[in-house]
Amino acid sequence: MKKIVFIIFMAISLLNGGKLIKINLSNQKIYAIENGEIKFSGSISSGKAGHRTPNGTFRVLEKERYHVSDKYPEPNGGAKMPYMLRLTNKGIAIHKGPLPGYPASHGCIRVSKSTAIKLWRWAKVGTKVVIYGDASDFKYVKKRKKRKKTKYAANIKKRIKSKRRYSKRKYYAKRRVYRKPKPERTKDGYIVVEVYDSW
Repeated sequence: MKKIVFIIFMAISLLNGGKLIKINLSNQKIYAIENGEIKFSGSISSGKAGHRTPNGTFRVLEKERYHVSDKYPEPNGGAKMPYMLRLTNKGIAIHKGPLPGYPASHGCIRVSKSTAIKLWRWAKVGTKVVIYGDASDFKYVKKRKKRKKTKYAANIKKRIKSKRRYSKRKYYAKRRVYRKPKPERTKDGYIVVEVYDSW
């Protein structure tokens, strides 16, 4: 029996052609390696505190395109786990899921949609998976979201500017002092005076 199992695993490893999936929990990254070269990589979200993703060497036991969890959310399950690659019979798998930027799952390895599709097409049943590192070493840096400039926001800015200009004009108009007009002078410097005959 042991010999048969060994032969099956040898056959699977030959079919995989040196394919290997490496998961680093310390920097929350996944790497797809073929013949010693990294084919593609992506970010992950591993198990949170109390539901840590186990370290070790595993094999892809099963592939399921549309998988629904029997366990989570507790007690009846129902969580969608598309592009699932099962690693253990205790609920550890690689699947598409939300990536908040830090370990947040119940033990599974969440990946983005694009990475999940690539892994699904690239990996086969029996592909070796190595999980190493410690999720507690990961340093989470919150990224600020850039606000998108909209037409409405641009119009508001224009209105504010126009209001400021109008208020400035009003202010300076109030402070204007009436000045007498300067007398006209000739080229010689004489002041021009208008004389009216009274008779």
